[in-house]
Amino acid sequence: MNTKLCSSPTRRRLVGAALGSALLPWYAADASAAIAGGKTITLVVSYPPGGGADLIARLIAPKLAEALGQPVIVENRPGASGTIAAGQVARAAPDGTTLLVDASSFAVNPALFARLPYDTATAFEPLGVIAQFANVLVCTPSFEARTVADVIRLARAKPRQIAYASSGNGSAQHLAGALFEELAKVQLNHVPYRGGGPALTDVMGGQVPLFFANVASSMGHIQAGKLRALAVTARLRTRVLPEVPTMDELGVKGHEVLEWNPVLAPAGLAPAVKASLVAALRKVKDDAEVVGRVRTLGGDIFAGDETQASVFLKQQQALWAKVVRQQGINRD
Repeated sequence: MNTKLCSSPTRRRLVGAALGSALLPWYAADASAAIAGGKTITLVVSYPPGGGADLIARLIAPKLAEALGQPVIVENRPGASGTIAAGQVARAAPDGTTLLVDASSFAVNPALFARLPYDTATAFEPLGVIAQFANVLVCTPSFEARTVADVIRLARAKPRQIAYASSGNGSAQHLAGALFEELAKVQLNHVPYRGGGPALTDVMGGQVPLFFANVASSMGHIQAGKLRALAVTARLRTRVLPEVPTMDELGVKGHEVLEWNPVLAPAGLAPAVKASLVAALRKVKDDAEVVGRVRTLGGDIFAGDETQASVFLKQQQALWAKVVRQQGINRD
């Protein structure tokens, strides 16, 4: 190399820029190759369109595609409290192209099902938890109960006749209802659906009067007057429904049930692939648009990394195993 050519600071910068440009395709190809040569990544959602998990998947998909530089699509595989989708992902090749976007039922299913088509402890690698949301007890606008006290009064007068919907046996909505029954000392009639979207539709239509809905997927319907909000299931009131009291405020002490959405990959990812996915998800969670949308929907971004997400999942599994056992909840 001509040393005179590199002696000028300006020329050194030009040469450096040229070398950097020459190296960019190699770096891009290397990053793309880490995720199966740039193939399309599928986010398999464990519930139908319209539910909380689906909303999160469709929110992060374009941002994840941008961060990774390759296509990302969403595929809904509802049924069996999320175990159909989880089973599909558990069986997928561990190359990073098939990921699971689930709900909190992921932590419940090991206690709910005597047998699963996968081993929850070994079949997945948690990549992160995207967000956490409170649930909100809503009812059909024409339902005679105007308050939680009214619901309790009616339920005590008509044991097992007042129905509540859920997105499936063992879902956060089901557990919220079971916990409400225990703490309020009432007996309700549980009506499971194949996802939060269909449950919301039937509650708005008056087929079932009550639903412990995800704030994210129900807030728009509440604001439009298609649902009436009675109480939130968080420790504090949610910023998007500040006028709606908590269960604690209304005397149902200890009723706290949150929805959360993990992203998991099949076990056995190559370290480079996992690192790429974790870094991309971290970037997605830091994205101002994603943060703003989650907050608008009444949730909060999960602050922990993939290690903390793994610890959180194990804690949730232990917590809900206890609730399932105490409440005698089963999948039938």
